[in-house]
Amino acid sequence: MRSTRVLIRIRVGVAIAAAAMLLPLVTAAGPAAVSAAAAPAPAQLTNLAHLDFLGDEVTPPEQANHTTYHVAGDPGLGVLWTYADANDDGTFTRVGGGEYDPVTNTWGQGAYNADDISRAAIVYLRHWQQFGSDSSRDTAFDLLRGLTYMQTASGPNAGNVVLWMQPDGTLNPSAEPPELPDPSDSGPSYWLARTVWALGEGYAAFQVEDPAFAGFLKERMELALDAVDRQVLTRYGTYQTVDGLQRPAWLITDGADASAEAVYGLAAYVEATGDPRARADLRKLSQGLALMTAGDDRTWPFGAIQPWALSRSVWHSWGDQMSGALARSSAVLDDRSFLATAIRQNAGFTPHLLAGSGPDHSWQPGPTNRSQIAYGADATLQNLLAVAQETGEASFRDLAGFAASWYFGNNPAGEPMYDPQTGVTFDGVEITGDINRNSGAESAIHGQLSMLALDAHPGVAIAAAVSQQRSRVSWQLQEAEDGRLSNAAQVVTPESAWTGEAEWSGGSYVELGQSGRVLQTVKLPAAGRYLLMPVFNRQQVPLMTVGTRSLVGRFPAGVVYQGGAGPQGVSAAPGYLDVGTSQLMEAVTAGSHVMLTQYVGDGTPAQLDAVLVQPEVEWLIVSGEGHGRALLHSFAVDQRSVTVTVPGDRRALVSVYNDRGRLASRTWTSGATVTVTVEPGGFTIVQR
Repeated sequence: MRSTRVLIRIRVGVAIAAAAMLLPLVTAAGPAAVSAAAAPAPAQLTNLAHLDFLGDEVTPPEQANHTTYHVAGDPGLGVLWTYADANDDGTFTRVGGGEYDPVTNTWGQGAYNADDISRAAIVYLRHWQQFGSDSSRDTAFDLLRGLTYMQTASGPNAGNVVLWMQPDGTLNPSAEPPELPDPSDSGPSYWLARTVWALGEGYAAFQVEDPAFAGFLKERMELALDAVDRQVLTRYGTYQTVDGLQRPAWLITDGADASAEAVYGLAAYVEATGDPRARADLRKLSQGLALMTAGDDRTWPFGAIQPWALSRSVWHSWGDQMSGALARSSAVLDDRSFLATAIRQNAGFTPHLLAGSGPDHSWQPGPTNRSQIAYGADATLQNLLAVAQETGEASFRDLAGFAASWYFGNNPAGEPMYDPQTGVTFDGVEITGDINRNSGAESAIHGQLSMLALDAHPGVAIAAAVSQQRSRVSWQLQEAEDGRLSNAAQVVTPESAWTGEAEWSGGSYVELGQSGRVLQTVKLPAAGRYLLMPVFNRQQVPLMTVGTRSLVGRFPAGVVYQGGAGPQGVSAAPGYLDVGTSQLMEAVTAGSHVMLTQYVGDGTPAQLDAVLVQPEVEWLIVSGEGHGRALLHSFAVDQRSVTVTVPGDRRALVSVYNDRGRLASRTWTSGATVTVTVEPGGFTIVQR
């Protein structure tokens, strides 16, 4: 599994006052999420107090190959503590990463890291640009000086970045626990990509305000791009085989997620400078991102851009900034193909994500980690707003209100994850509703990036305040090993749930041979049509050699064949975990039903992880302050009609969008119960 601090320690009250008036408005441009013109703008949500608390200044000792802007005359550098542990009295204690040694005042990893310093600089840059804050301009300046000190300025690793720094400013290239690459400036990395992001936005902000400093940032951007060019983009145009699929070999750390953060920075830099080398790099990385899209309206992952080139199985919400980055790149490069890829994710996969569960940490490919953090919630919000900006479609702003409502109660805890009075964003929430009330740098950063976006889009901010879940009808996971097994069926528990490229969702799977069967009881939340989506190991055998057939009661859903995996190539294991799609032929009633999954094939054992029971039309309904909003998303191949109850006293605006987010129809209706249509593969939003 790729190394990431999100998986080592989640970095990811406080209620927000909802607007007194929340009336949907039809504007000349189409239906707004909830128009700012229809209600007083909410109070400012951005609050940098907690991020300020995490900030510090350090004067590092002289270290080979490391320097920064005017270091001789101004040796103090801006830095940021990595974590903040909550105290019982509501205060926080700043801490570093790894074990602390009080004798040497050092941490196993360090106190400050380039990942967070780079992204914090972006927060302050945007705050300065948005609100005209001199203090934020100065803090951004200080953090960029600190970040560029951590960038290796000369030698064989020039342009790369050391990840960790100790409290006294000593760099720690080889941390404990280690992260790859090790030493951290010995190759391409997430922190190199995020440095490109910060340098790009930094140059664009300072080019007029402080041309000398902007010139320095330009030099460091060129140094960073030298590193990207020699270590990554030398492979441009080459591909690597991953279980039969050709994946781009020119992504930073083989990651579309890491590369997307560099794309954001390059887009800002190219827009400001027109630099031809940067433009070429932007296009190459954007092409790599676009090649990572997979699936369609009914096939997992439903048009999402996958984050890791070495796996066909993985999607995660954290760092899922690829579609937003492509939307920005499409505008800068005037390339609509990149925007089309971004639309595909945000009109297909994202409504399913929002209706079904919210920003789950990871599906690999079943729901293996359902904790939720601000890094994921912010990515979804930023993607939607970027696509809305470039398409002009109100649908994506409508969806953005649902995405942002995570911060204010639309989450597994049903409680706010952000406090606008203190600027604290909690580190995460488990699917059980347990909140991690620490508030480290990553959580604070992405919380503030979201709040800046909401302050810039007051209509979306008002919609986000409608955040109390009232009804959710969506997928449910039936673990195969929890069923009643018969005939040639047995539970297999591998030594590790992680295969090197995917993860068995419950840590086990069921091996099915001839006549093998799994019986389970499933409680369906609503009457209607359902899809059955088995999660299984797709094997390197002919396609129809092995598979499973599913039924609910007496209604069959067809066969999902589970062969057909191509050559292993560079992936960690032969074959790969996949999600299939089958559909019940008839509508079924709500309530308890027996679901049967049985073996089909020539004797090659099937390996069944779970079955996702998915309503053909899923929905989420939220309310707040007398208002209600509903999101309905369809997996059907034909138009469907659904009746839902939406809270609120006013007339309801029903906006029907197709599978590309374009408006199909718009109507007003009265009454608590609303009957709406949903386009095939599309989504409908009701708001009152």
